[in-house]
Amino acid sequence: MSNRELVVLGTASQVPTRRRNHNGYLLRWEADGILFDPGEGTQRQMQFAGVTASQIGRICITHFHGDHCLGLPGVLQRLSLDQVPHVVEAYYPAENREVFERLRYAALYRDDSLRLEERPVGGDGTVSQSRSFRLEARRLSHTVPAFGYRLAEPDGRRMLPDKLAAAGIAGPDVGRLQRDGRLRAEHGMVSLDQVSEPRPGQRFAFIMDTRLCDAVFELADQADLLVCESTFAEADASLAREYGHLTAGQAGRIAAQARARLLVLTHFSQRYDGDGLQRMADEAAAAFGGEVVLASDLDRIPVPRRPG
Repeated sequence: MSNRELVVLGTASQVPTRRRNHNGYLLRWEADGILFDPGEGTQRQMQFAGVTASQIGRICITHFHGDHCLGLPGVLQRLSLDQVPHVVEAYYPAENREVFERLRYAALYRDDSLRLEERPVGGDGTVSQSRSFRLEARRLSHTVPAFGYRLAEPDGRRMLPDKLAAAGIAGPDVGRLQRDGRLRAEHGMVSLDQVSEPRPGQRFAFIMDTRLCDAVFELADQADLLVCESTFAEADASLAREYGHLTAGQAGRIAAQARARLLVLTHFSQRYDGDGLQRMADEAAAAFGGEVVLASDLDRIPVPRRPG
């Protein structure tokens, strides 16, 4: 099992279908778990996917249309019921703080064991910083306040075995060099730059309901895994614009321009099934030229590894 993967809990848009639950996505990133857009039925989908409440450390809501948030009350009550001991941070559009409060207290339950810290998002920028990654938000172009999210791992350096060997550095000395940046070796002083090369950190982007806008390209920039709504096929592009959504072809163009590595399509209108969905995947692939995954409920999609 990959230690960095996307667990897909639901892939429908406004109306769920017999095969597709409302939205829900858990990003497993080492020991961290980020739950995105828990739509109606998320708690039950977690059971099917083997996701426990204790795996959730952050909840990110893009906007407050029902298919992206109506599962929140159940998830929060499950966190309380299971007495999850750690703090869970919740990110959502600050303009709709009152809606979040209504969802949080939509039913009566004991919340004294719920360690929830709200982090309303008021604008573009970094919303959370840890040693493992930086979580960013960008405002999207939808019919209500909406944000997309981007996770960026810090850049590092890739050690070069041949240059380490030539410098006579091995064993614990490699760790000392990585920590201190310089090391006196057999043939003199060696800097980290001399025996390593830059290694870009991994990137993950989550783009839901939006029209094309600058923010989608900023979020998707060099993403190793790009999750992008594709509510409509190209034949229904006028509907996409009217309702503030993307087509599958537009999702492909975003991935291509942003130089993403893997594009995951989701948030499908109930009007498409079977051949219609395959046509959308083909439209995205033609625009992208890279790997495209047509997400299904309960899929587990590893974040592609970077070399080295």
